[in-house]
Amino acid sequence: MTKHIHQQKQWPKFTWDNERLLPLLSEVRHKQGRLKSYMEFLGFALRDETTLETLTSDVLRSSEIEGEFLNPAQVRSSVARHLGMDIAGLVKVDRYTDGVVEMMLDATQNYKKSLSKNRLFGWHAALFPNGRSGMHKIIVGKWRDNEKGPMQVVSGAMGKERVHFEAPNGDLLEKEMAAFLKWFNTNNATDKVLKSGVAHLWFVTIHPFDDGNGRIARAIADMLLTASDETPKRFYSMSTHIRAQRKHYYDILEKTQRGNLDITEWLMWYLKCLYSALNATEKTFNRVLNKTKFWDEHSSTSINERQRLLINKLFDGFDGKLNTSKWANIAKCSADTALRDIQDLLKKKILAKEEAGGRSTSYVLSGVK
Repeated sequence: MTKHIHQQKQWPKFTWDNERLLPLLSEVRHKQGRLKSYMEFLGFALRDETTLETLTSDVLRSSEIEGEFLNPAQVRSSVARHLGMDIAGLVKVDRYTDGVVEMMLDATQNYKKSLSKNRLFGWHAALFPNGRSGMHKIIVGKWRDNEKGPMQVVSGAMGKERVHFEAPNGDLLEKEMAAFLKWFNTNNATDKVLKSGVAHLWFVTIHPFDDGNGRIARAIADMLLTASDETPKRFYSMSTHIRAQRKHYYDILEKTQRGNLDITEWLMWYLKCLYSALNATEKTFNRVLNKTKFWDEHSSTSINERQRLLINKLFDGFDGKLNTSKWANIAKCSADTALRDIQDLLKKKILAKEEAGGRSTSYVLSGVK
């Protein structure tokens, strides 16, 4: 008895119910078109700012799905540098973070290029610049082998492990990936949004690498979503909404991989997640517009570089509560200087004290939700 879809005789001939998918796919396509038109209506600076916000979120959340938490400031700085954006507050970026960003940008900014074995090997090497996943040495820039036994996705304490999925044997990977890449690079009648969902599932089922398969699968899906938008300017983050539904994401993947080749349920889930991502884009647009409006209104206001840095961080989504000590730490100044900066912005009604009390007074942008 077959346990997984890759063991089915007809693998990888996926099927799905177009009649069930079409209404939701139509809604997604309509929302994509409307938001793309809105994006094109924005000026160059706003489009770049939205792309920066979206790609930063995509990199952060895709890593978080795998339980890895990157430094947001480093991710933002790496994205900005690679896109040639001149923004304030750039920080030094480590090799690992830069590699994750390079993979995502190659997928989305070079979405018209064919996907090849060597390109995937380059992405994998960028994800693991030291040849290790945590403390463990892994095979980098090559398909995995069978030396450690079958590739299994497991959870649970030692001795009580639960096997969610077992991938194809290592000696089948050349054949499996050749078939996947041929399909991926062939133009066919499948809508690119649906194709992104199929590619995501197909790649993660093959699980061709020792580690990093989930992140690469999501980058591949983003590559096709970018092609469906026909612009490298990114205005929504699929990974952000997969992260919000992380448990359901793994549940539906496991259920699909243990089922038959009808993947309608997976594609329904994928389209619903994408629709949520598109809805959230409107919030990103509003945040970017508020930031631009603020700086236009305060173009002649005396604001020093430390204040400018922290104001931008508040607009970009500050992690936690902003207080005097955090200001001093981020701006690399004394607590007294930080307090003077804050008091000056309070007088100018740029900052306001948060209503909630506590041991340490915290501050927010005045009039910005």
